[in-house]
Amino acid sequence: MTNYEIADQFSLLSKLMDIHGENSFKSKSYSVAAFNIEKLPSEAATMDDATLFSMKGIGDSTGKKIRELLTTGSLQALVEIISKTPAGILDMLQIKGLGPKKIAVIWNELNIESLGELEYACNENRLVALKGFGAKTQESVLQNIAYFKQNIGFYLWAEAEAFGNAIIGQLRQQFPAHRFELTGDVRRQCETLEVVEIVTDLDHSELVRQFDTVSGSTTERVDGQLLVTLSGQPTLRFHHAAGGDFYRTLFLTTGNADFISAFQEKWSLPVSPGSEEDIFTVNELPYVPPAMRESASVLTKPASYFKNIIQPSSIRGIIHSHSKWSDGVNTLEEMAVAARDAGLEYLVISDHSQTAVYAGGLKPESVAAQHHEIDLLNDRLAPFKIFKSIESDILGDGSLDYSPQVLATFDLVIASVHSNLKMSQEKAMERVLNAVRNPFTTILGHPTGRLLLSRKGYPLDHKLVIDTCAAHNVVIEINAHPRRLDMDWRWIEYALEKGVLLSVDPDAHSIAGYRDTYYGVMVAQKGGLTAASNLSSFSLPALEAFLEQKRQLRNTR
Repeated sequence: MTNYEIADQFSLLSKLMDIHGENSFKSKSYSVAAFNIEKLPSEAATMDDATLFSMKGIGDSTGKKIRELLTTGSLQALVEIISKTPAGILDMLQIKGLGPKKIAVIWNELNIESLGELEYACNENRLVALKGFGAKTQESVLQNIAYFKQNIGFYLWAEAEAFGNAIIGQLRQQFPAHRFELTGDVRRQCETLEVVEIVTDLDHSELVRQFDTVSGSTTERVDGQLLVTLSGQPTLRFHHAAGGDFYRTLFLTTGNADFISAFQEKWSLPVSPGSEEDIFTVNELPYVPPAMRESASVLTKPASYFKNIIQPSSIRGIIHSHSKWSDGVNTLEEMAVAARDAGLEYLVISDHSQTAVYAGGLKPESVAAQHHEIDLLNDRLAPFKIFKSIESDILGDGSLDYSPQVLATFDLVIASVHSNLKMSQEKAMERVLNAVRNPFTTILGHPTGRLLLSRKGYPLDHKLVIDTCAAHNVVIEINAHPRRLDMDWRWIEYALEKGVLLSVDPDAHSIAGYRDTYYGVMVAQKGGLTAASNLSSFSLPALEAFLEQKRQLRNTR
């Protein structure tokens, strides 16, 4: 289990305790534990007990429960409370806008125990009369139920890739003479997916025998493929590649339908190719990386299009991070030293602004105090540099969260929407475009505010947002958190055509969060982002020059 998965178990226990009306203090302790687990500096599974139990916010009690999860795969307290909870109540927890208290009211007062019943009750206008609800809440619940139903059975790529690699690692160890490779959506680095696909030259009967030993697993043969279901994980789909067909099979199962159909119409697959590269070479085509095999049009791109695509090693600094000054886990010094020791050149510290009271947003006096600390650290850590930044809330009218005098003290400003995400597209666009036009805005942070599989995000006209960013020299963030990956990669090519810089940023709330740049880079590859067009790939001198140019432009307005 990853820390995210462990934290989810603790969070679920906390929510179910609230729904059942159990001890609120104990429930809160599990919620706090979930937060602390997610922010651990390394995976709990790699720590010994002494290290784990000594981590801030963990302790002996939480540590033992983490160890229980890691060794048994379950948490007894959670198992017990789930056993007395209708399955539909668990589904309701997935509906945005329905917290434990509202679910408890729905369950206790309307005796609703499933999503179907809840949807029917909304259509019958029954939620309106409940305390704490209303017509708008009821309509929002209906919309969010529809969104949830569209995404049932989907998983984040970060989770699916880790699961797929773990399965392949075990199979390679068990069958060292055979080949196993990820394929399909997971190989194309799709941000969400239903199935983890694997190509292998191992006979399916051997795989069936292997998985039959796993408790709770099921296997099924469908159209020459083997489907394996393991509890709580994406379905595994195995493609068998006999003899010299391994790379043909890998190629045919990697690209999406449009890509493969276009290829087969005009080009041919060689017999027994020695690699995927051979398939492209024989057809006098440039090699198309797996992540980019999403359309027919990519087959017409010149070889130069695929050169210099961004890589994890392309990241030169951390842009968009939070410290203990707001809602981060680590001190500013700890964040800076960790970035420096990782070989990075700079850290852009961008704690929350004053309107974000829930996140400990910085009042102007705190901004000044933080800047003083940054000056002291920069003297000591040079040539490594900390840039003074802020993640400024975009207010309802599109203005930023400080006076021009305070905004002028920052090296750069990341403007982000965090509240009131249910505006009409007209109002949402007016709000965002006003922020983009603000001369102090350097980066538009996570433009839609989406949370994959749980929140659709802001209804934006992406073309107009990109055009306006181009006109005002504003960078657009690709937020690298695996639950965001926002801006959507499908708009990267258009942004590049318009000369807009993008920035793969981890939105790190701890040192461990720096790792999320990997997920941002993986999804950015799908859109053809190059290091030259990514702000967080700029060297320190190049970033300083870019920011100086921004300042000069602002001063001439």
